[in-house]
Amino acid sequence: MTSTDSAHKAPAKDPWDLPDVSGLVVGVLGGTGPQGRGLAYRLARAGQKVIIGSRAAERARAAAAELGHGVEGADNAETARRSDVVIVAVPWEGHAKTLESLREELAGKLVVDCVNPLGFDKKGAYALKPEEGSAAEQAAALLPESRVTAAFHHLSAVLLQDAEIERIDTDVMVLGEVRADVEIVQALAGRIPGMRGIYAGRLRNAHQVESLVANLISVNRRYKAHAGLRLTDV
Repeated sequence: MTSTDSAHKAPAKDPWDLPDVSGLVVGVLGGTGPQGRGLAYRLARAGQKVIIGSRAAERARAAAAELGHGVEGADNAETARRSDVVIVAVPWEGHAKTLESLREELAGKLVVDCVNPLGFDKKGAYALKPEEGSAAEQAAALLPESRVTAAFHHLSAVLLQDAEIERIDTDVMVLGEVRADVEIVQALAGRIPGMRGIYAGRLRNAHQVESLVANLISVNRRYKAHAGLRLTDV
């Protein structure tokens, strides 16, 4: 490369220069469960338009009424159709079946998988490894026409749902194949006071991010806490 080429090279993009996502509609599949409700509440409280989904529309509407902040409830299919970004917060046991049933509705959508495949026994929580490598990679395999990312794994459902807590000081590791999609999810995380969304690699690295939740559960049990994650020097 010549010195002239160097002089005309575009400056590196600021990694904190994230898009405006305030106008996007966010759907939450599994929105009546603790994690889904918590994420829906925090995003809606930050001004995001949120729809929570459930297999039963009535249950979703009842949960939405409790959350307030303009949250709507619908069945999973309608939630997927009406949303720009769809967060998957269903139990691991129903993950594959739910996504398979919504493949058409999720086509072209930005899907954010936050499911943690875990098992539990008398020693506590432990990570499971899906055949595809991770929950996020399973989602990508089942939704070939969707843009799949992974994020929001390490958040305490208790803190998310506590209306007395103004800020949740934690980082959200975001993984994906397309940088523009990852940046949208980073920006969504950043809408919640105290949170930062941080790029953490491609989907092939999702397993260890999902698995870390087993460690956090151990931390929480030992210290009677709701531990999160902070990445230093970023």
